Amino acid sequence: MTTTDPSSTDAASTDPTDVDPTTADLWDEHGETLQSVDRQFLDLGGRVRFSGPVRTVRCRNDNALVKAVLASPGDGAVLVVDGGASMRTALMGDLIAASAVENGWAGVIINGPVRDRTALAALPLGVKALGSNPRKSGKAGTGEVDVPVTIDDVTFRPGAKLWADEDGIVVER
Repeated sequence: MTTTDPSSTDAASTDPTDVDPTTADLWDEHGETLQSVDRQFLDLGGRVRFSGPVRTVRCRNDNALVKAVLASPGDGAVLVVDGGASMRTALMGDLIAASAVENGWAGVIINGPVRDRTALAALPLGVKALGSNPRKSGKAGTGEVDVPVTIDDVTFRPGAKLWADEDGIVVER
């Protein structure tokens, strides 16, 4: 590891192995200032390592807000979507993920499923989700944007720095 300051990671890197330091190194050096997600997410995007400031969406079985947020400038941010761990409908597919890439998002973490896994794996976007489901979600736009969301015992606050890699997800307290 060449960097000890957790805020020095380049979130806009296009090389999936360029996120330095790793989540394990960050935890070893700064664990008292970080939270680590216990839930085991699958790596489904073309980038396994990604980081950036947190943006959030809270929704359940309705991805209209996810689509709208990812269609806006991402500036290297990571969208954390709390879908309540419902596996009923996918909250993101290939078209929404492609929009995220076009708009400069570093990654998306979804507490729920995605769809179009083969296409997601080919995109230069970090994607962590609980699994997949081909079923489309609702489009009513119910939910909230940029509010603190809690997954297990970890609270994601808009603007906090997040790092994700093969070992998991850590976020500033």
